[in-house]
Amino acid sequence: MVSMAEKMAASLDMSAFSKAEDLKKRLWFTILALIIFRLGTFIPLPGIDTAVLSEVFSQHEGGILGMFNMFSGGALSRMTIFALNIFPYISASIIIQLGQSVVPSLMALKKEGEAGHRKITHYTKVLTVFITIIQGYGISVGLESITNGAGASAVVIPSFVFRFTTIISLVGGTMFVVWLGDQITSRGVGNGSSLIITVGIIANIPAALARTLELGRIGSMSMAVILLLFVMALALIYIIVFVERAQRKIVIQYPKRQVGMRMTAAESSHLPLKINPTGVIPPIFASSLLLLPITIANFSAQNGPAWVQTLNQWLSHGRPLYLILYALLIVFFSFFYTAVVFNPEETAENLKKHGGFIAGIRPGNSTAEYLDYVITRLTVLGATYLTALCILPEILIAKLSVPFVLGGTTLLIVVQVTMDFMTQVQSHLIAYQYEGLLKKAAIVNAKKRH
Repeated sequence: MVSMAEKMAASLDMSAFSKAEDLKKRLWFTILALIIFRLGTFIPLPGIDTAVLSEVFSQHEGGILGMFNMFSGGALSRMTIFALNIFPYISASIIIQLGQSVVPSLMALKKEGEAGHRKITHYTKVLTVFITIIQGYGISVGLESITNGAGASAVVIPSFVFRFTTIISLVGGTMFVVWLGDQITSRGVGNGSSLIITVGIIANIPAALARTLELGRIGSMSMAVILLLFVMALALIYIIVFVERAQRKIVIQYPKRQVGMRMTAAESSHLPLKINPTGVIPPIFASSLLLLPITIANFSAQNGPAWVQTLNQWLSHGRPLYLILYALLIVFFSFFYTAVVFNPEETAENLKKHGGFIAGIRPGNSTAEYLDYVITRLTVLGATYLTALCILPEILIAKLSVPFVLGGTTLLIVVQVTMDFMTQVQSHLIAYQYEGLLKKAAIVNAKKRH
């Protein structure tokens, strides 16, 4: 039964939403930007025979190439200008962030505040162009080698002109997607890059469910197995929501302080640390780094040398080499990104400046060591959770040949991004309600003075 307080809170939220014009504008901007992205996933590269490409791609649909096609919203199978999606930018971000740990000039930029952040963003986008050029050249060469069973080529006129136009189109499409993601982040609601990836996944859900039910209709898969898969997906969603909301709260004590002529009482607060502090970053980063070699291997395996064909088999979906690389990258980025977003020494120093301390722990270095110990244990749990969530369902999916949309990686991205999106919407509503209360208080005070 819904309590009276919950009903009042819901009515307040709906009332605030109906009056929050800025939030409405941000939501409409986000929706229109995502529609533009979806339209771009249907604009093919110049010189492509889409019929031949579709026939050849269907043979690789159950492999790792199908997984990256799902992340791009089907743009890779149609070989459109958005075929690479935002993954080159993610790869460039990984390289720049790694460079900030070893390159002195990048480390200095990181400490310069907003100006340094703008320079780092500029370098990231320049590196994105170079990565896209390399990937675009590899894709163009791979496309020229693709033929269907009748010997028809996927490229209408293989030549230098095709390679050049492919590279230019992919660079332009990728940078437009990067720009679109930035616009969503600054003028819309939610993280633009994550929303673009999520929309690509969601766009494939209806077709994936239809293919799964079709497997049951023709007898390739029993209805019991299909039901088990849907139950597994629901269980994964529950686990994701539970873990992503879980926190390790460290109690912070503040002693009595004298403020002016008044003595404040001792207070206590808490420092919330998430069990999975990295969110969806490790799986996305791991997928992005695996994209280039796997894409080239898939496109070049048909007419390429023997070692390329062997590499293509080893990197097939569900194979040990792919699973090992994927798991190792997830663990690595879990620890790396945690080190980027949480600095125990800086947190301990801030607590010391404000007079806060952890009961039983001396301020300063001892507090930093304790926080590092706690965050390391949480990162181990988070990395284990992410690895199990992403790898175990992938093995099951590879064995049963069901769509990737039921896998742990896709569900993690969709659920996590949806939760972050709703949190931001709620934050906008709370900010609007707070502004309304301040205005009402100002009006009341003005009336009292008169």
